[in-house]
Amino acid sequence: MIRILLLPLLALAGAAFAVMTVAAGSQPAPVAQPVADPSRPPFENYIAGSGILEAMDKNVAIGSPLARLVLEVNVKVGDEVEAGTPLFKLDDRDTRAELAVRKSAAAASRAKLERLKSAPRAEEIPPAEARVVAAEAVLGDLRNQVTLWESVADKRAVTVEDLQRRKFAVQAQEARLAEAKASLLLLKAGSWKADLQVAEADLAAAEAQAAQTDTEISRLVVRAPAKGMVLQVNVRAGEFAPAGALQNPLMLFGPLERIHLRVDVDENDAWRFRKDAAAVAFVRGNRELKTDLKFERVEPYVIPKRSLTGDSTERVDTRVMQAVYSFDRNKLPVYVGQQMDVYIEVKNGAKP
Repeated sequence: MIRILLLPLLALAGAAFAVMTVAAGSQPAPVAQPVADPSRPPFENYIAGSGILEAMDKNVAIGSPLARLVLEVNVKVGDEVEAGTPLFKLDDRDTRAELAVRKSAAAASRAKLERLKSAPRAEEIPPAEARVVAAEAVLGDLRNQVTLWESVADKRAVTVEDLQRRKFAVQAQEARLAEAKASLLLLKAGSWKADLQVAEADLAAAEAQAAQTDTEISRLVVRAPAKGMVLQVNVRAGEFAPAGALQNPLMLFGPLERIHLRVDVDENDAWRFRKDAAAVAFVRGNRELKTDLKFERVEPYVIPKRSLTGDSTERVDTRVMQAVYSFDRNKLPVYVGQQMDVYIEVKNGAKP
């Protein structure tokens, strides 16, 4: 009896489930909502473009003047620094040792020049004068001997050879006296002007070499080129810093008193662009966040478009004119490198 009643009940339940399933499948699927509504153009006629945020006068890629080991990094991402603030320091041990050698050479050259300028020393003159007096005394003695030999009445007592030898001795002593007097005059005259000039040139060369090495040491401390913010730090202490332009800079730096927005304007719309036209930028993801833009400049060279939106109608060979605007960085919660939607008013022109 139970089996006879149970089978019809199960059949009714299965039929009801099938009806409910078919009804549920026939209902339309819910439409996916966009993450954020696109920004609405604020002008009736306009030029639309995509812009990317950058620091004033572009982002500065900080590099290394020489290929060396990094000893220390003095800043971190987000630090706002003044012009001249040390960013990182390279290994300078060899250049400091070289500087010490060159400073010693400069000190030796300076001492040599001072010695020439201070000549003659007061202690050097009395001995030179004494040598003159001694030479005069010897000369007087030799002259007296010649006079005595010539005054001998009996010429047979004096040989001609002895007399001539004493006369030659007088001449030799006269030459020694003249040399002593000349040496005294030279000593009193001081250093020769040409010697002073050579010593001064040697000192200047030594000081220039020391200054050159000191400049090399100062170059090994990489400093902030202006007041701004550290945007990226891609180097650590102990790493090797290559010199020259790098694909990924050691540091990215930029002044952010005002932030710049570089807008790509399609070449087909370039003729409609006016510098004095109003422009508004919207933050992607929140159409309520927007700001008026101040025109800064136009890059006069049209370049190939680099940032593509992915639209199927977009051409990869499109060229764009770049217009640079600015606004106060405190007006919007945006960051350098972020993209924004930009609309530039066209007062006289067809609708885009």
